[in-house]
Amino acid sequence: MARTGGAEYAGDSSIYQSMTTETPSFSSPSAVDASLVPRRPMPAGKIPVVGMGTFGSDSVSPKAVADAVLGAANVGYRHFDCASVYGNEQQVGRSLEQVQREGVPRSELWINSKVWNDSQAPEAVIESCKRSLDDLQLDYLDLYFVHWPFPNFHPPGCTVESRSPDARPYSHAGFMKTWEAMEKLVGMGLVRNIGTSNMTIPKLKLLLQDASINPSCNEMEMHPHFQQPELFDYVVRQGMLPIGYCPLGSPGRPERDRTPEDTVDIEDPVIVSIARSHGIHPAIVCIKWAVQRGQIPIPMSSNPRNYTANLRAAVEDPLSPAEMAEIAKIDRNCRLIKGQVFLWNGAASWEDLWDLNGTITK
Repeated sequence: MARTGGAEYAGDSSIYQSMTTETPSFSSPSAVDASLVPRRPMPAGKIPVVGMGTFGSDSVSPKAVADAVLGAANVGYRHFDCASVYGNEQQVGRSLEQVQREGVPRSELWINSKVWNDSQAPEAVIESCKRSLDDLQLDYLDLYFVHWPFPNFHPPGCTVESRSPDARPYSHAGFMKTWEAMEKLVGMGLVRNIGTSNMTIPKLKLLLQDASINPSCNEMEMHPHFQQPELFDYVVRQGMLPIGYCPLGSPGRPERDRTPEDTVDIEDPVIVSIARSHGIHPAIVCIKWAVQRGQIPIPMSSNPRNYTANLRAAVEDPLSPAEMAEIAKIDRNCRLIKGQVFLWNGAASWEDLWDLNGTITK
């Protein structure tokens, strides 16, 4: 990810052991009728309001992710968020092929992928998309993202100190070459919708001025402690859908994405209190809040109990308006995925990636 998806549970219930004994734990929810999961209209097709992330967070093996995809499809998931950099699209593709062979039509599935930062040259964008299609065993992608708005990248499993010697600040001219290749993919019939990820308002304004095909979505970090209201509202006003990664505050994120000042959404007293009143785990409160707010969360878990509960959150027992208002008050502006590994020589800090003063950092 930046990590879209994030290993929200990583199949490991131990992340909850530090929580109070009064906090409800997950029961074992039953499968969800996929036809009951709401969908949101897109320029081409309709996207399910909850997706399954497939980023293993450097700790969940490709096989375990692929097994989770197969299990998730069996309990009602139809939306899967993939990316070339996750290193598991071949394994996930075998699961998707099995899902279709066992009776789920391709038309019911919604599959995302993303071009990684080292493939942003126009010809590389096309080749990366074709490679993802081959690996995922698909003829087309429902949604294809530019993963980050610059070509800076890091090796898998790196530490927070890792830096690419070729890293550089955002270049709108360079990004437009990448975006024009994305638009070409639509014309080729290889992708049906295109989107951005980890963008800021200043960068989106430039893109919307110059694009022939506007992004249909912006994927961004969103959870109760990092609600990004200004960016969220801007994205919606421009006719894009906000897709939220780290919807639970990503308790399974890599060590490089952890800092001492980080907060824990699922331990927030407001979240815990609402969970108790509904008899559910705090993680499910976060999913319900995301769906009802209007963003599309893409949690990842390899635990069947957890990923089933994540999907069921979208179809039953909604939060009340008062509960939604209470969660709106607990935003702490706590960005977890700061992106330090993408910094360039001369950058002051990770904040330079995010244009916090409203202008693009050079």
